[in-house]
Amino acid sequence: MAIAHTIPTGTHGRYLVEPGPPERLLVGFHGYGESADVNLAAMLRIPGIERWTVVAIQGLHRFYMFKTGDVVASWMTKQDRELALADNREYVRAVLAAIPTPQHLVFLGFSQGAPMAYRAAAAHPQAAAVIALGGDLPDDVDPAALPPVLIGRGARDEWYSAEKFKKDLRSLPAATVIELDAGHEWTDEFRAAAGDFLNAR
Repeated sequence: MAIAHTIPTGTHGRYLVEPGPPERLLVGFHGYGESADVNLAAMLRIPGIERWTVVAIQGLHRFYMFKTGDVVASWMTKQDRELALADNREYVRAVLAAIPTPQHLVFLGFSQGAPMAYRAAAAHPQAAAVIALGGDLPDDVDPAALPPVLIGRGARDEWYSAEKFKKDLRSLPAATVIELDAGHEWTDEFRAAAGDFLNAR
């Protein structure tokens, strides 16, 4: 019977920066099968975003979208999950170390990127807020370690289910919540709510 081993190795991550005022930094994490480009485009449509420097971090695990040939990425799978979590934590730390330290730091995640945003916010002492759309609070994050949270969920979202949503509300009773007439997607209504939330930071 084969014995599985793991070995650490170096790899290169990719992130995009839309320059803005250096004192405000919004760091985004895309969903499964998306890219930093898609995530950046979504964030740049948030009202008032010109007041922020915007960074979109791309998952380390790249692959081709079968139908289109686009290069997309994911954050992790269930295989060697704890090792992937450690890799991702170090990756985010390295990206933030390469960017001037802001006065206001907010993390935003969509879908599979939402747990990443929660993890990043809980780990960073200067995090001012976290915005999560269509993704749940992971079990490895202590809710007490989080700054103020905005949660968005579409009423027809089958991925971020009503059960997961209710669990998050129990864990984060002080969170600002917006329920959307939508599926698993960005909407202009959510962008407006995110803009108001950012404006208050």
